[in-house]
Amino acid sequence: MSKKEALLKAAEDKVRQGGYNNFSFREIANEVGIKSASVHYHFPTKADLGAELAHQYTNAFLGALGDVDELKAANKDPIEAYTQLFRSALLNDDKMCLCGLLGAQNESLPEKVRSEVKRFFDLNLAWLQKAHIANGENEPLHAAILTVSTLEGAMMISKALNDHSYFKLATQ
Repeated sequence: MSKKEALLKAAEDKVRQGGYNNFSFREIANEVGIKSASVHYHFPTKADLGAELAHQYTNAFLGALGDVDELKAANKDPIEAYTQLFRSALLNDDKMCLCGLLGAQNESLPEKVRSEVKRFFDLNLAWLQKAHIANGENEPLHAAILTVSTLEGAMMISKALNDHSYFKLATQ
């Protein structure tokens, strides 16, 4: 793993545990074992790091989902595949969705980061609309909004109450 990748991983862990303001360059530099000035070599500003982090997270999330048509061809429910990514993040990693957490902090984020968080939700809603169409849904945009809202909200409630049974109940 390169230093840049290690910095992104350290920052992702911090953000998914406590939001955008849950890390400093000094903290992630210490975690990676470099000087904080070296972080600036890879990311001139915290906004640059946050934007790249959200961009990378979005790409990895959508990559893990795969293609709706391929899922359907394999006789898999794309909505269940989508739900499983959230379930795994919460139940296995005990972490929030990075862009969901950042989205809740939208007003206080730098524009670069807000733009990448918006990209996450735009692309996720588009993927979910396609998935709901493939499942025969008559109102795919409405269904897509309900899906992502339910999952993000169920994660938040489960974390706030320190009880993952709420997520399980919401996603039955």
